[in-house]
Amino acid sequence: MHRNARQAAILDIISKKDIETQEELCVELNKLNFNVTQATISRDIKDLKLYKIAGTTKKYKYAYIESDGDAVTNKMRNLFRECVQSVNYANNIIVIKTMRGNGSTAGAFVDSLQYNEIIGTVAGDDTVLIVVDSNEDTPVIVEKLKEYIR
Repeated sequence: MHRNARQAAILDIISKKDIETQEELCVELNKLNFNVTQATISRDIKDLKLYKIAGTTKKYKYAYIESDGDAVTNKMRNLFRECVQSVNYANNIIVIKTMRGNGSTAGAFVDSLQYNEIIGTVAGDDTVLIVVDSNEDTPVIVEKLKEYIR
């Protein structure tokens, strides 16, 4: 089976079931006669830009954020709003605290905003560190980010 068919199957699976681990995804794909390894699943997850979000039946689940031309979709805004716990800053550094396992989702959202004042972001498990080009621009960016969580 080809990669495109497998990746389409992955998107279908995660739209119907809460899949928490790569191993669970492997099992589901094998049921559909896709002979895959965890390494293949890992590459597919990266290619598809899947994120882990809070699940309904499990603690976390894989999710896909569609890109409809607009860099910041409503779905991304909602994910950001749901996972962010706080936004604070000191000098030119902003720290976003998220629910556990959602740092990369929040970081991807911040990156998608493409603010010129942001030099870079680093995302961890429950934290996003943002470096802004100046101390003066930082409070402005903080206010813009807080608008998305109100």
